[in-house]
Amino acid sequence: MFPLRIAVLTLFLLTFTTLYAQNSIIETEVIIGTFLGNWQRNYYGNQAPDHLNLKWKTYLGKGKTIISKKIGEKEWAGTGWTGQPLLIRESGRLYLVLGCFDHNLKKIDAETGEVVWEYRFDDVIKGTATIWENYKAANITHRLVILQGSRRGIANDLNSKIVPSFRAVSYFDGKELWRLNVRRTPSYSRDVDASAIILNDTAYIGLENGIFTVFSPDPRRASYRDAIFQPQIFEEIKLFTKRDSYLHGGNLVTESSPALFGGRIYLTSGSGHVYGYNLKTKSLDWDFYVGSDIDGSPVVTADSCLLVTIEKQYISGQGGVFKLKPAKRPKDSVIWFYPTEDDSLLTWAGGVIGSAGINDCYRAPNDPSLGAFMAIDGNLYVVDHCKINHAAGTIPGPNEQQQYPIAQLIFKYKTGPSIATPVFTRDKLIAAGYHGLFLFEYDKSGNFRLIAHRKSSAFESTPIVHERRIYIGARDGYLYCFGD
Repeated sequence: MFPLRIAVLTLFLLTFTTLYAQNSIIETEVIIGTFLGNWQRNYYGNQAPDHLNLKWKTYLGKGKTIISKKIGEKEWAGTGWTGQPLLIRESGRLYLVLGCFDHNLKKIDAETGEVVWEYRFDDVIKGTATIWENYKAANITHRLVILQGSRRGIANDLNSKIVPSFRAVSYFDGKELWRLNVRRTPSYSRDVDASAIILNDTAYIGLENGIFTVFSPDPRRASYRDAIFQPQIFEEIKLFTKRDSYLHGGNLVTESSPALFGGRIYLTSGSGHVYGYNLKTKSLDWDFYVGSDIDGSPVVTADSCLLVTIEKQYISGQGGVFKLKPAKRPKDSVIWFYPTEDDSLLTWAGGVIGSAGINDCYRAPNDPSLGAFMAIDGNLYVVDHCKINHAAGTIPGPNEQQQYPIAQLIFKYKTGPSIATPVFTRDKLIAAGYHGLFLFEYDKSGNFRLIAHRKSSAFESTPIVHERRIYIGARDGYLYCFGD
């Protein structure tokens, strides 16, 4: 899956699949098949445009969802966080797969914006899907399988017996293959926002009920449980403790997508932990505790580290971004911490909600190693994630109990608040937020300049780029294609 010019440590599979159906040949290539492009969460597409001219836009619709008993029902339009499209080439033509707020998973022609098919969930869809290429499939409809989560269902509550908010759908015809009942736990959510990792025929995902779930995505291994056709579960591990439940109440939600590196799957939890799941021992054997709610997905860097974004919640200090070295013991793993300013928006008190973006898949050997993140304080930050600002000394961490080095700031720009992830290509940086879409150009010395800005729409979703086009969903109800 997922072609890219690869950094040394990035794992990927570039897949060209030839399928035969009704005496015709269907060649498929999964170009971007999961959130942030690969299992390291660090690839966003190949070549960005120089302009943000509108090529086409498609209305995605709107749908109702229940926020809480106190707030009640709301209607949302378009796409939200994380809401990144997937990209597939099928018989020479490009298609997008995207979950939308109108409750529908859609296959969309990337050339025209035309909707090919829709599959309906029970609630709005926020997260990004993962596509599994099933080489042992008995027929074409099982060969490319979309794994997609949603909110719990507008007709359900936390105590409902069945909440099938995670499902498998055939890429080719949009038909359901199975659905998973996300069970009740002390968490106050039964949604699914994360994108799964799939290794061979085993999938790994953190659910918003706070359970790390290892399962088979193969429909042939599914069976009826609780009167619905469900996937085979291999293992379930709690991503919270009794102390976490005491400190956070029901906010034990895992919204982030896991990342793979060095024999472990790393994932961040709303309970305040960065966990490492050992694929050999099948256990959590690495635990870096912050205590904050952590929403962003861990990102693997070319120098064997993780970038982890931190929201300001349940902590006395500031939110921001950690760079961690998982080869070390958790307490000794911090390379640097970069704090963001305290500023509130909606229910957020500050910090970084989205993930960090890096240029490691695009940089030449002598280019700077750039990391970018957008904060609730309204700023886009770009740092050299391999350099420390020694002149700044050390700074307090999120809990104000430890002092850490700070990364070297390269560029800072007032974009307005955002919960999306900024994405790099070889010489471009695309940043989306509530004040629009920003396109920056940068050189080998790390000099940035703004070259285009579209401020007509508010964006929570993360874009993808391909062949000088940008695809991104907005809160105004539309999916946009921008380009030269």
